[in-house]
Amino acid sequence: MTRIKIFSILFIALLYISCSKDDYKLGSDIDPFLRFNFLVKSDNTPLEYPTVSGNLVPQSTYENKSVKTLKVPVALTARELKGTVTANFSAETNGASDSFSVIPVNQLSFQGSKLTDTIFVSFDKRWTQSQNITLKLETVSDPDIHIGSLNTEYPNNTFKIDLGTIATNYTFPVTQYNIKGEVGEKIDFKVNYPNGFFPEEIENASIFKFQNGFEYSLTHDDYGDNRTSVTYHLTLLEDLQNDDVRYESKLTLVNIPNYTATGNINLTIVKPIKTPRDVEAYPASKFTDPTNAFFLTYGEHWFNNNGNCAWMTFNALTFPVIVTKDDPNAILYSDKGTTNPNDDVYHDAFKIGFNVSSGTNTVNSFGLKRWFSNESNAAAISPGFNITSALEFFPANGNSKTEGTVLVIPQDITIGSSATNAHSIAISGEGTYKEISNGVYEISFELKLTNDKLFGGTVSTQYRMYNNRTYPKPTALSISCPKEVSL
Repeated sequence: MTRIKIFSILFIALLYISCSKDDYKLGSDIDPFLRFNFLVKSDNTPLEYPTVSGNLVPQSTYENKSVKTLKVPVALTARELKGTVTANFSAETNGASDSFSVIPVNQLSFQGSKLTDTIFVSFDKRWTQSQNITLKLETVSDPDIHIGSLNTEYPNNTFKIDLGTIATNYTFPVTQYNIKGEVGEKIDFKVNYPNGFFPEEIENASIFKFQNGFEYSLTHDDYGDNRTSVTYHLTLLEDLQNDDVRYESKLTLVNIPNYTATGNINLTIVKPIKTPRDVEAYPASKFTDPTNAFFLTYGEHWFNNNGNCAWMTFNALTFPVIVTKDDPNAILYSDKGTTNPNDDVYHDAFKIGFNVSSGTNTVNSFGLKRWFSNESNAAAISPGFNITSALEFFPANGNSKTEGTVLVIPQDITIGSSATNAHSIAISGEGTYKEISNGVYEISFELKLTNDKLFGGTVSTQYRMYNNRTYPKPTALSISCPKEVSL
């Protein structure tokens, strides 16, 4: 017991001598000192001034993997100042000197109760491996102020920034906006860059993939000095005033060199349906027959035929879209002759798709085989492709059983000549449907295809589709038509 007491007394005495020598004077006054006060949270991100924490210890080094401006606070520990105190610092790197800049250039200022100033380190170029930047406090205008903490182990008179592997990415902070559908209407949205960005790396890059259900223009603000987000402006170019139709366009962030799309990568712009739809109208049932695995819808599209525009025929196996009971568009198709609700089959009352009943074959949805030459026959990239959910119907007044509007559900399809030569094509469109004779229904719509490389933007043509192989031949149109494109 005596040995333990003696050891404790010696330890306390040594601790007292160490602290009184290097840290603070005993009594009411302290020696003023200047030091870097860079604090790091548990997730290895900086705690930015003016936020403070008494539980964190100032760091003398930091591995930076972000390209956004790094804020390095410098703190003066003293009582309130009677005049202005300035301090000079230096900034050196073992890499390219033009790869970063600091504000202020080399001098800090403290006055009154303002006892913290900040060095802003901005990164102007993507750095190379093993590069670092060292900030050093050099001089102070008041000779009574000590440079560095009052201890020999952690003076914090220098601060080293090790430039680690850059992880640049982007995301949408908001996933959906609703619009009124008026020409000229604007939606402002942001793309966030949590770790910052270099303007020259994204200004000419195609960071979006589009599924457009309506026409709009897209611009963005100047990048400026804010390297954490970019604000975009979407301006509606057409009038969307059919209350029976849901209009929708989608922007999807895609990966580009040095930047990865993460988190929320989809932004949907929607003009919702205003007219409620009655599932009992059940327009999907006019174009499907679930009892017949070979039920076809018959179509024609306005297309180039040996240099002349003409209606060209095609057909596709057509099926209902199966949904769960709690889907808002669900209508009971079959209870399978049992009282057990768990085996009930529900269909979407307003959607149909083009598919095969089984196997890996494909159908000629929208007759797109005619649009391309040199195409692959592989199911994954053939223009004869399957679309599980292709068309959506909107009955007039929400409950008409004979007519209404139709929407080509915006989505991307992949078409190519080989696995290494494939193209993502955004499809969309809209039109109308109606009963043209007893039991015979016609769908009349425009189909739009968008791909910059294949079409130089968006191309479109008119379509007619029927639920019966016997239908009246559409009247010739006085409009241009697409030509076959070689893949």
